[in-house]
Amino acid sequence: MKNFVEELTWRGMIQDIMPGTEEKLMEGPKAAYVGIDPTADSLHIGHLVSVMILKHFQNCGHKPFALVGGATGMIGDPSMKSAERNLLDEETLNHNVACIKAQLARFLDFDSDAPNKAELVNNYDWMKDYSFINFIRDIGKHITVNYMMAKDSVKKRLQRDSSEGMSFTEFSYQLMQGYDFYWLWKNKGCVLQLGGSDQWGNITTGTELIRRIDGGEAFALTCPLIRKADGTKFGKTEKGNIWLDAERTSPYEFYQFWLNVADDDAERYIKIFTMLDRPTIEGLIAEHREDPGQRKLQKVLAREITVMVHGQEAYDNAVAASQLLFGNVSAEVFRKMDERTVREVFANVPSFEVKADELPCNILDFLAVKTAVFPSKGEARKMLQGGGVSLNKGKIGDINYEVTEADVINGHYVLAQKGKKNYFIVNII
Repeated sequence: MKNFVEELTWRGMIQDIMPGTEEKLMEGPKAAYVGIDPTADSLHIGHLVSVMILKHFQNCGHKPFALVGGATGMIGDPSMKSAERNLLDEETLNHNVACIKAQLARFLDFDSDAPNKAELVNNYDWMKDYSFINFIRDIGKHITVNYMMAKDSVKKRLQRDSSEGMSFTEFSYQLMQGYDFYWLWKNKGCVLQLGGSDQWGNITTGTELIRRIDGGEAFALTCPLIRKADGTKFGKTEKGNIWLDAERTSPYEFYQFWLNVADDDAERYIKIFTMLDRPTIEGLIAEHREDPGQRKLQKVLAREITVMVHGQEAYDNAVAASQLLFGNVSAEVFRKMDERTVREVFANVPSFEVKADELPCNILDFLAVKTAVFPSKGEARKMLQGGGVSLNKGKIGDINYEVTEADVINGHYVLAQKGKKNYFIVNII
């Protein structure tokens, strides 16, 4: 067995830890869980720290449980939030849970015969038939209102929203999450709950329930909330969250996010979001500091996390797409790229429209009459003959070349290039 706490410590992934946690885990394989509210049908990179902690937990020989909050997701967690979440119906939650499990399977081993294979659990399964009367009689009596009010998540919410207060629905979230821990401790042997530092109050309510109801012992460990070096929120762009679902955030955009992080952030992120070992990471950081301009650290970070989330092929395509602007991609590779990625790469280049019934069209007319890639046919002819014109990354040197439907990518567009850096998208309508 590997020392889980030691592993997280050098990676900078521990914010708070209950005394005795490390010693308990070193006794032998143990079970722990992370809770995820299925408020969307995809995880985003804000979830990744907790997911990576579960991955390390399994890698160290322990058994991870991923709890999707089918029940608590219907309520919403007040921790550090400014308002109540929208309440979701059961059908939407079931869809979200199925999607999230598929994403978690990229990180955790759910299917092997290993004794520490991961399990997915849904708190809706044990909460759906628990009546309100029975819950407040059996569970509520063990935790005082004073205890719940003392939690930072509750105090900060009440101070911030003194005019509106907090609904009983949200206030009860703490007790429900605490019961989840108790249920998993009693039925699945979970002795540890893992999560973000904003969850410390809810997690310790669970350890307190376990102690008060059955005199049992349980532990808590939280990771820091990740922020960028400049203090801004991690994982957000102008378009919003960076999602793990390729339909929400394309692999190219995902790859670019990691490729473009600041140097200081890259040094932290490569420890948190990859499984590379300590000597490898320390070597990469040393190399990067010697020549930051090469951005080697960002390139390795982007590779590791993109392959983990989207697979090798998607990573290769993202790298190829990144090289489009520099001309290092063959026509064959370009034609295999999906339209969404190509349009993301060339989102800011000039574009023109040509009607489909105007094809076939002589290359000179296509570049200088139907579009304004060149200001004149004479200039287009000169650059064509000089080898400076490409369509879809393939050189065109023949002034008699006919642009046909065969040149139209995905039935929608042609990429024209003059010289090394001037690109144009011709939309075929």
